[in-house]
Amino acid sequence: MLNRKASHFLGMRVQSELEHLSELRREAGKDRRSVRGSAARTRANIRNQSTAAAAAAVAAKADEDRGANLFPPPLPRPQICMWKYLDIHSMHQLEKTTNAEEMREVLAELLELGRPEQSLRDAITLDLFCHMLIFCRQQGFSLEQTSAACAMLQDLHKACIATPLGNVEECYRYFTSVLFCHGVRRPPFSIDLFKEEQLLALEDYVVNTYFRHFKLYKFVFTSQVRLDLSLTYMGLQPPILWPESETEKEKSKEVEEQALTPQEEELETVAPPEPEPEPKPSHIQVLQAYIKTQVNKELDQLQRLVEEQLKASEERLNSKLTALERPFQLPPGKGKSKTK
Repeated sequence: MLNRKASHFLGMRVQSELEHLSELRREAGKDRRSVRGSAARTRANIRNQSTAAAAAAVAAKADEDRGANLFPPPLPRPQICMWKYLDIHSMHQLEKTTNAEEMREVLAELLELGRPEQSLRDAITLDLFCHMLIFCRQQGFSLEQTSAACAMLQDLHKACIATPLGNVEECYRYFTSVLFCHGVRRPPFSIDLFKEEQLLALEDYVVNTYFRHFKLYKFVFTSQVRLDLSLTYMGLQPPILWPESETEKEKSKEVEEQALTPQEEELETVAPPEPEPEPKPSHIQVLQAYIKTQVNKELDQLQRLVEEQLKASEERLNSKLTALERPFQLPPGKGKSKTK
């Protein structure tokens, strides 16, 4: 009886221990999965951060080497520009100004520009926006319309100075598309902020002021482009690279002359001078001779062509002269007078 109870008790204890072990294993598996998931998330975050850092570095490098790119960057997508650069508080500050000097001071503070005396570009930018604000006041634009007009001009200016290459046609198409975004009610793509006559007046003003001086703005605000041109002539051997330059040869000669003993100097004075070897023509001389021969060939061809043309014109002139020198003869039947 006792053995049965003991065996039953031991069986229950073993079963409970097995269940406890299985629970521990399940918990350990959950911990491993959670650790693996957190590690995977950490690796994904690190990968995303590294990708973002690389993209930022590439963008920064592209901004630094903007002038070195030979292809103009794509223009931004036309969008609504109301309150983009000048918000409602900025427009209230500009509305309180009474003259151009106060307007320039407020604009320099709002656009974070330096003093005009220190930077020519900042002075040109201030003049650009100051005249735009004066035009908006003359046309009676509202605060929303004035802010949108200044934003459109700013986006056009950024598109112009994004590349030193010529893109006046692309900039004009971009500006007209931005104008349509503020003249047609089609939300969320465009709004009817301006009337038709206001859009026409704004377009005429920008064309007569900004696009008329488009190349001047590009010259001031973009870097200068230089072209490095290298020519290769067919039929010429590559230039020979001499081991020493002429200056190094002269220095070595001077050192050898200083190191000569008196006896060697006497021998040199007694010995007859050796004939100097003929200098080898340099690659520059070879190139000059090649260009000279080619130019002479072209001149000979031109001379022959001119002589042939002169000979042909002389023959035509002689034929006309001989035709004029012949006596004038009336056709038969016309010179006889009719008698009645």
